[in-house]
Amino acid sequence: MGVALIGIAVYITHKIFYREEEKKDAIRRIRERGYLLALTDRNTLNYFLYRGEPAGFQLDLLESFADYLGVPLKIIASEDISKLYYYLYYNVADVIALNLPVSSEGRRLVHYTGILGETRLILLQRKNHSPKVIKTLEDFTKEDTVHARRNEFMSPYYRSFLKHTSKRPTLIEDPDISQEGLIRKVSEGSISYLLCPENTAMVYKRYYQNLDASVVVFPLYAYAWGVNHNSDTLLMKLDEWLAESKKSGELKKTYLEYFANQKIVTNMRSDYVSLRGSQISPFDKELRELSLKIHWDWRLLASLVYEESNFRLGQVSSRSAYGLMQLMPETALKMGMDSISTPSQQLDAGVRYIKHLDEQLPYEITNPKDRIKFILAAYNVGIGRVLLAREKAEKYGRDPNRWDGNVEYYLLRRSKKDPYAKTDIVNDYTSDYTMEGFVDDIINRYYHYKNNIPQ
Repeated sequence: MGVALIGIAVYITHKIFYREEEKKDAIRRIRERGYLLALTDRNTLNYFLYRGEPAGFQLDLLESFADYLGVPLKIIASEDISKLYYYLYYNVADVIALNLPVSSEGRRLVHYTGILGETRLILLQRKNHSPKVIKTLEDFTKEDTVHARRNEFMSPYYRSFLKHTSKRPTLIEDPDISQEGLIRKVSEGSISYLLCPENTAMVYKRYYQNLDASVVVFPLYAYAWGVNHNSDTLLMKLDEWLAESKKSGELKKTYLEYFANQKIVTNMRSDYVSLRGSQISPFDKELRELSLKIHWDWRLLASLVYEESNFRLGQVSSRSAYGLMQLMPETALKMGMDSISTPSQQLDAGVRYIKHLDEQLPYEITNPKDRIKFILAAYNVGIGRVLLAREKAEKYGRDPNRWDGNVEYYLLRRSKKDPYAKTDIVNDYTSDYTMEGFVDDIINRYYHYKNNIPQ
């Protein structure tokens, strides 16, 4: 009896331990899901679109880490840091990629990664501000109102600020607004004073030249990314990657590209940066209208056009494809386009071709997402090759009506010597010479468009 009880106890303990270890194995979770899901916010430093291309300090680092893991990247973006933490706490996402201040409150919320950098907390105000310019923290009175971005990780530094003002001003912590949005409000005069990380303030100060950032509120503090407390394996991988990035200089190079580069000011002046408006390209109006003909999200169509021509007029490929949607001459002619067609006519011809490809695909491909991927692949390599890859998938026991890991598997394993991949011996074939990444690049860019540009 005693042996049996001991056996049961050992079994239960093993199960509990295994569940706890499994919970902590975030890397396994990521690989089973098939991608890294990261959290960040939208602004012209961290994550934005510029002329149709996603960019940003946090995005570049996340893409580097996703490559290190060997998985694709997806992003959830929000201006509300509390909402981002909520996603992390419930394991909806894997990592908060923001410059999170390393604080006592923060340690209760997340496991911090290794240190990304250091900065100070400063007071941002307008030069020659009326009724007064703050020169020291002692200049504040109870009548003054200071704004800060709501951020649980910054709470100790906000409290320190209030403690060091002799007559405490009112501190308002604003949710659902980016740091950039608050800085803009200071420049416009709708708020008087703002607590802000110095490295961020100095970037935007180049654009909003009426700002003063000379008053230090809190001395140097470290910042890092954060993961769930149950994400031990992910934290280990992040710290390995971060150590390599520091050693190679990649982290410093990426930082300087955004925090010490005049091009950020140029970006902010552009009509095609997502934080200024909702434009992806000069052709958004036409794309919105034409997308209705094929029942696509216009941002998906925009991503295809970017892939083909970067929205640049007059592009001609080495194979003589031309126009905004890079149609081959014979295809362009069939779709009613020639060398003097207007941009609207070029886009219309491309949409006609998409519809033509859709009509040639079997009706058995019923999943809308799969069908779009089949169309994109056919747009790139031709409907014939896609249909042959579909036949091959069926022949070797894969689903001919599914894209990922099925028809895609065979289409990507063609070669110049054997364009139809007549055998099922994968090792004989390198990745396809025209197809590699085409569909995924368009779909991934489309997700970035959805994150940054309203429907």
